[in-house]
Amino acid sequence: MKAFMTGLACLGVVAVVSPVQAMSADEIVAKHCSACHEAGLGGAPKLTDKDAWAPRIAKGVDAMAQTVMSGKGAMPPKGTCGSCSDEEIKAAIEAMIAPLK
Repeated sequence: MKAFMTGLACLGVVAVVSPVQAMSADEIVAKHCSACHEAGLGGAPKLTDKDAWAPRIAKGVDAMAQTVMSGKGAMPPKGTCGSCSDEEIKAAIEAMIAPLK
């Protein structure tokens, strides 16, 4: 195996790794949030339920992001988006609550 790898190195074979493409807030919501929040699974507030979201919105995006980061009830930490940054989580929250304001 070592001889094979050495042979590849001599041939100038280089592995190309493409960078991970960041998802938009809407893509994150569609991929990681909508399934539970559209149906209200596990007690998740539905995306169309202004009354359920009102107290959460009143606390602010930072408070909601903290809840998402640590998980709550049936929602795992980061709401199933383990690769999402804090900024991406906040952007997804903003996208989710924009129609409710």
